[in-house]
Amino acid sequence: MKIRLVRQGVFTPVEDITQTLIPPDEGFYWIDADVDDLVVLQPLFGIHDLAVEDCLTEEEQRPKLEVYESHYFLVINSIRFDDEEIFLRSLNVFLGRHYLITVTRQKINELRSIKPILWEQEVNSADRLMYHLVDIVVDNYFSVGDRIEARIEQLEEDILMHTKKSHLTEIIGLRSEILWLKKVLGPQRDVIATLNKRDLRLIDHQLQKYFIDIHENAVKIYETFETYRDLMGNLREAYQSSVANRANEIMRVFTALTTIFMPLTFLTGVYGMNFDYIPGMHDQYGSVVLLCIMIGLGFGMFYIFRKKDWL
Repeated sequence: MKIRLVRQGVFTPVEDITQTLIPPDEGFYWIDADVDDLVVLQPLFGIHDLAVEDCLTEEEQRPKLEVYESHYFLVINSIRFDDEEIFLRSLNVFLGRHYLITVTRQKINELRSIKPILWEQEVNSADRLMYHLVDIVVDNYFSVGDRIEARIEQLEEDILMHTKKSHLTEIIGLRSEILWLKKVLGPQRDVIATLNKRDLRLIDHQLQKYFIDIHENAVKIYETFETYRDLMGNLREAYQSSVANRANEIMRVFTALTTIFMPLTFLTGVYGMNFDYIPGMHDQYGSVVLLCIMIGLGFGMFYIFRKKDWL
């Protein structure tokens, strides 16, 4: 657990957690904790049992905002895209008048990348820290969306150039990830809208207006992933069409080869009959003539098929 006194974006480490119970003369306290630290934090800050239960559960939390008497409890999901798989990690935020507590089960990159923003913006209140935190979490969805879009384009190119069975597995897996993510994006979009529309006394009224911009970004992200879902459907159809076209190409080649060998098979069948007299059967060069005819017939049909682009 890391405790910091934040004044105008400048961090000052705090050793004694009981010091955070008293509002500072300037700035606010930021407590960055993991779920095990809730044993200490709950009695000190009067955190509700239901909020603690939500933080401790290993299941992925639905984004939400709970308003309690002395603090707010906000759950949003940070996103990562590693090894072609999407990961969501819950970021639990407790907002008080003079403090902000962030509780996570795994490390979240946004908590590290937000520090330069606090210093640059000279953040001096807990609600502004929460605003910048929500903003950077939502913005990260755009970068992940760009990577997913690039992967979809690469898949489309690979399917058109050379279709493999592994492509279908990847299409189904990525489409499932996108559908699962869409179920989270809807509630998260609604929670951000609540931060703007609802009367929240712990958030400055002027600051609430800035959540409109974050909400617009959340709506864009939701619509973007809706588009990705449709693209994955089109990609699956392209895969099936490519497989069908490839099968048709193979069947066309086999049909052409079968057609070429049909007259050759007919000639060998005729000259394999046990008749006493077959033209050229007893001739000294009969077999040579027959082989020349068969070779010429085969190459002639092959030339015609190539000219007509059947092979």
